[in-house]
Amino acid sequence: MELIITPVPVPTLFGGTDKCMLMTFHDQTPLRRVEEMRADFVANASHELRTPLAALSGFIDTLQGPAKDDARARERFLGIMHAQATRMARLIDDLLSLSRVELSAHVRPDTLIDIVPIIRQVADELEPLARERQVAIDIDLPDTQVPIAGDREELLRLFENLIENALKYGASGGKVVVSLISAISGEGVPEVRVMVRDFGPGIAPEHLPRLTERFYRVDVGDSRAQGGTGLGLSLVKHIVNRHRGRLLIESVPKSGATFTACFPQARTPSAV
Repeated sequence: MELIITPVPVPTLFGGTDKCMLMTFHDQTPLRRVEEMRADFVANASHELRTPLAALSGFIDTLQGPAKDDARARERFLGIMHAQATRMARLIDDLLSLSRVELSAHVRPDTLIDIVPIIRQVADELEPLARERQVAIDIDLPDTQVPIAGDREELLRLFENLIENALKYGASGGKVVVSLISAISGEGVPEVRVMVRDFGPGIAPEHLPRLTERFYRVDVGDSRAQGGTGLGLSLVKHIVNRHRGRLLIESVPKSGATFTACFPQARTPSAV
């Protein structure tokens, strides 16, 4: 709380002035929270970038020194370096995407987009990953158009994150189901719900409220091994919020997890 005291002359009935004090109270809590969030974000981002940078630097030194003439070590180290560079590039890409979405958070997309082909495109693009993880992607989408007011590139990124996470972290279940239904929100508003369900190990209840926090991970080691940046679900949440929608997360340990992106249904039946 900030208190500002300012002397203020107040006119009297007889043409003179009285000296009064104006006291102004400013609640600085929101600003302090923003500052703390910014500091935490910079610290976390720096830490996430420092780890792959340190690995790259260490392997470069090794290749220039002791392993300079070791062909087998060189091949192994170059593979690790490539993975670390890819991880760093993805982290930077996620940071830039998150920044762009946050800057335009107050501007709701107004272009009518058919959401069905967007989901199908993402599923097709992730089919190689599904084969690698030996997971089947089961698509249950309507044959008709389902228009919403949205940003195509952001929606592609949103579904890419949700489906890719299901393939990576729910791989043991052997199947990922992507479905779409029309429903009514708790406020009685028609909405479109896209559900991505896996049948993997699930997520413990204590982690669910924090999953969309930046850099929050249920298992840090597993997330990094899977190539995660800790920003995917945070990005999903911000994209859903910009579309004036909701993100629902349900999970029971050993029974998989379901991530549901809810979007307001477009008023106009035609799509573009």
